[in-house]
Amino acid sequence: MSNNNDYDISDSKDCEKLANQFIQEFPIRSAEIGQGTVIKRALPSRQKRMIGAWCFLDHAGPVTFPAGDGLDVGPHPHIGLQTFTWMIEGTMMHTDSLGSKQLIRPKQVNLMTAGHGISHTEVAPDTETQMHAAQLWIALPDAKRNMDPKFEHYPELPVVEKDGLEFTVLVGEYLATTSPVLVHTPLVGVDLIATEDTKTRIPLNPNYEYGFMALEGSAHVNGHELTADNMVVLDTGLSEIEIEVKKGNRILLIGGEPFETPILLWWNFVARTMDDLKEAREQWINHDARFGEIPDYVGARLEAPVLPDQMRASK
Repeated sequence: MSNNNDYDISDSKDCEKLANQFIQEFPIRSAEIGQGTVIKRALPSRQKRMIGAWCFLDHAGPVTFPAGDGLDVGPHPHIGLQTFTWMIEGTMMHTDSLGSKQLIRPKQVNLMTAGHGISHTEVAPDTETQMHAAQLWIALPDAKRNMDPKFEHYPELPVVEKDGLEFTVLVGEYLATTSPVLVHTPLVGVDLIATEDTKTRIPLNPNYEYGFMALEGSAHVNGHELTADNMVVLDTGLSEIEIEVKKGNRILLIGGEPFETPILLWWNFVARTMDDLKEAREQWINHDARFGEIPDYVGARLEAPVLPDQMRASK
């Protein structure tokens, strides 16, 4: 943290002023998919493209729908990333071109490492009537972005209770507790739900940048209101932050060291050059073995959109 002689950091109000130098907030986009399922997309945005290696963040639901009308995302490809699904309510079946088939239930994580290339589907069972989940993508570092693809399911995540909050450690280490989820850059992800009305200070790694998103209800982060329609982002340099959360409300905290290199994120691909994107797109269109097949899916594959002539790299 940089020094600032205008503040006395032993004073709580001055601490708040100093922390607010590192904080910004911005609106997030909403879109409707499927049968009334609302998606809140926080990353990427014009204001913030990445938080550490986290390069994509969607909050889906909560939504209730008639049986048989749940989400049905047909075969589609990925490269250069890990897809991370945190299920809060409902169930979803993951099937991929490696032969993996896994039903994800509440409080579980599915982690798919695309690496060089993989394709998968995400389909709600015919009997399912609700969905509430967060899906994130993690950009793989240069040394790992072409690794062999794989899929892992994590049925249990560690939970810590402190100061009226229940912390589920999704990724990385937090409150001396480490998640089993395997990632390849310094990252953290925590689901926080208030078991009572609480106002407290939580620790941060000053080498990380962070983002807060409301999953249920609202909260305050150092006095900044966090709702379903915005995200609060912290720059590197903070070692703690004050949060205020009412009982039953839930927020997602993600963070990580700023990513090592700029990336290109287009459609379902994370790459470094336009040539990488063009090659992956053509291979998907031509049913190249790079992405395999999912023969038991009934329905059409997703079609690759037209690639723009120019793209801005994210970091």
